[in-house]
Amino acid sequence: MIRYDDRGSGLSDRDPVEYSLAAWLADLEAVVDAARLTNFTLLGMSQGGAVAVEYARMHPKRVANLILWGAYGRGALARGSTAEGSEEAGLRWQMIKVGWGRADAVYRRVFTSSFIPGASEEQMRWFDELQRRSMSPEAALASSRARSMVDVTSSAQAVSARTLVLHADGDRAVPFEEGRRLARLIPGARFVCLHGRNHLLLADEPAWPSFVDEVMAFAGGPRVTAPSADLTTRELDVLRLVAHGCSNEEAGSRLFLSTRTIERHLSNVYVKLSLSGKSARAAAAARLAELERGPEGG
Repeated sequence: MIRYDDRGSGLSDRDPVEYSLAAWLADLEAVVDAARLTNFTLLGMSQGGAVAVEYARMHPKRVANLILWGAYGRGALARGSTAEGSEEAGLRWQMIKVGWGRADAVYRRVFTSSFIPGASEEQMRWFDELQRRSMSPEAALASSRARSMVDVTSSAQAVSARTLVLHADGDRAVPFEEGRRLARLIPGARFVCLHGRNHLLLADEPAWPSFVDEVMAFAGGPRVTAPSADLTTRELDVLRLVAHGCSNEEAGSRLFLSTRTIERHLSNVYVKLSLSGKSARAAAAARLAELERGPEGG
């Protein structure tokens, strides 16, 4: 699986950048070209769904399967301008401007409660902080404004890829009807209603295994089996964090281990995978998916 941080967020450049459908599409095209993908399954979640639809329309020979979760074809303001809708959008943007970067999460909690209303308090605190760390207030505001005007309804009707659309019936962040509408627009798309309120699926909710079953059955990929016996569970934990861009210090902090212990685990990984030199870290991270599939899923 290949995933990337959206422009202006995560480990991507944080300098002021353009936010538009064209820019997001160009980013996805760049990632696909760099990874040298020729025929693949494309997963678009939430706000990434519109970008995935546009890409699938423009590159029909590359996208074998299109999977959309919690997605929409029209941004909040593109669904029809009303006084109430405009006022709500303005209020949301004001909260981002005033409270996104504060240590106190009272403003961000509004967004957290919309995305994962069924989360525990610990999970909500995690997401409160994730928002602040992932994007600056300026970037979050510019991105939100641009996404509110996105409209790919015409593009959706020209998508030729096999398509699966899934949406939670109680989704608070993106209306259920928007997901169903998007499925109706895409020729031959299959729509699956999952029961739940969370826009971001949680591993302990009933909708999660249903989501996994539907996606795996549709995409036709192998199920993840037990990790390779060659690496210990802890070594795989460390490797996962490394693959997601964590430094040794950050990995140690997340796993409550010393940096020296992280280094020892990585050394063991390199030996077991017969890797050495400056590229060992990147090479080990690149083999993570293979190691997690194990011999049965290879």
